[in-house]
Amino acid sequence: MKTEPAQQQAILIIGANSEIAKALATKFVTDKQYQLIVITRNPVFYQHEKYDSVQIIQVEGYQECNIQAAVATLGNYKFGKIFICHGLLHGKNVTPEKRLEDFSAEHFAQVVLVNTTIPMLWLKHLAVVVSGDIDCKIVFFSARVASISDNRLGGWYSYRSAKTALNMMLKSAAVELNRRAKNIKLVAFHPGTTDSPLSKPFQQNVPKGKLFTSTFVAQQLLNIVEALPLDGELSYLDWQGKAIDW
Repeated sequence: MKTEPAQQQAILIIGANSEIAKALATKFVTDKQYQLIVITRNPVFYQHEKYDSVQIIQVEGYQECNIQAAVATLGNYKFGKIFICHGLLHGKNVTPEKRLEDFSAEHFAQVVLVNTTIPMLWLKHLAVVVSGDIDCKIVFFSARVASISDNRLGGWYSYRSAKTALNMMLKSAAVELNRRAKNIKLVAFHPGTTDSPLSKPFQQNVPKGKLFTSTFVAQQLLNIVEALPLDGELSYLDWQGKAIDW
């Protein structure tokens, strides 16, 4: 791994094997202004000459010890943007609940771990590294279904609750960081329905024109993040840059 000059500005993508994360990486890899760093359990996508300049940090899993060790390698950089792309809607033996009888404590714990706990562990360890005089915007992938006031369909107990919990934790973190790390801006982002493995089982109900490519979502996100002020607040925004009701 190449040693970079101290204090070089960088972009960090965590959970870099998601479709939106890959699209973000593809956009950033040609920007010579920044060093692109990705953290992932599976680096196969980045083993291509196009990504030769990318620093890849492979982790075995997202236990706190692995997160802490990965963050410890980042001290020589100043980060302008960080994207934390974790999300779990369905998986092996896990599906969104349609009725109360489908709720499972085991599945709920798994969904909360991925959507809430792991992103917060990243923030816990990154906040110390990125605090300073360089503006740093940290984006977390939330969802519109996390909105309590917007919930008119019910169901999806675990996923809704996990993303709502993430929003509340990020709100508390934004209040705290506004006191001690005013250079950090937190964003909870709803990407819309993106054509990806996460949304694949549910795409048949998506209205025409509302199923987005990961490339489109990545560009929307970059435009939004670039325009956001460093205001010490948590922004809860959709892919259009519009605020979502809590």
